[in-house]
Amino acid sequence: MRILVCIKQVPEFEHMDIKEGPDGMVGLDLFTDFKMNRFDEFAVETAIQIKENPPGNQTDTEVHVLTVGPMRAVDVLKRGIGMGAHHGIHLQTQTQEDLSPFDIATWIAAYAKDRDYHLILTGSMSEDDMNGQVGPMVAGRMDLPCATQVILSRVHAEGGSVYVEREIEGGHREMIEISIPAVLAIQTGANRPRYPSLSNLLRAGKQRFETIEAKTLAAPLAKELREGFVIPQKTRAGRHLAGSPEEKAEQLIGLLQDKAFI
Repeated sequence: MRILVCIKQVPEFEHMDIKEGPDGMVGLDLFTDFKMNRFDEFAVETAIQIKENPPGNQTDTEVHVLTVGPMRAVDVLKRGIGMGAHHGIHLQTQTQEDLSPFDIATWIAAYAKDRDYHLILTGSMSEDDMNGQVGPMVAGRMDLPCATQVILSRVHAEGGSVYVEREIEGGHREMIEISIPAVLAIQTGANRPRYPSLSNLLRAGKQRFETIEAKTLAAPLAKELREGFVIPQKTRAGRHLAGSPEEKAEQLIGLLQDKAFI
C-alpha cells in the first residue's frame, strides 16, 4: 500500500508580533518562524498507524509526505520523516506568498495522478487560511472519492475499500465505506500525533528529497486574485459593567432598551 500525505508549512503566529509593511499590507515575507500545519500532523499520524498496523497481509506499506511551497518548506518534510514517513516530495515554488487551494490541489493532483497511491491524506484545513479545500479539490482533479472531517478510518483487509467515520453537525458521526484509491481529510482528535524520533530526524537530515519545480507540472487556471492582507481596524469599543450582579443586570437591561433590543 502506498500513502501520500499532503502537509503544509504555515507561519508560527503564536510567537510573532504581526506588523504591517510600509504599504499597510501584511506579507508572508514579514514572518521568520514557520512550522508544520497542526491539522496535517493528524494526517501523518494516521498514515504511520496504517503502516504500523497494515490491513490483512499488506506488510509493505510506504508513506510519502508532500509539500508545496518555497525552499524553506522542506523543513516540514523533515518533520514528516521524523514522525516515520519514508520519502519526502517538495513541489517547489518561487514565490514566498501564500498560494490558493486550487493552485496547490492542481499541482498535487498532477504529481500524484500516475503514481498509484492507494490513499491521499490531508489535514481538515490549514491554520493560516482555514479554507479546508485542498483535499476535496485534489479528489475532484483526480476523480477520486473523498471524505472530509474524518475522525476514524479503517482499511479493509482486502485493501479495496476503507471504512470511514466523519464528524458532522451536532456531535454526530456519519459512517461510510468508500472504494480505494480515495482522498481523506483527517480531523483533529482522530489520534494523538507523535513527536519525531531522534533516529528518524537524523535520517531526515541525510535524506535527499524529491524536488520538482511546481511550474513544470500542470498549470492551474487563475481562479482568484489576492490583493493582500491587512490587519482589521478596531471600529468600536467594549463597555465594562461594574458593580454587584444586580447592578450589572440593571445596566445591561438599560443598554438593551436604549438599543431597542428589548
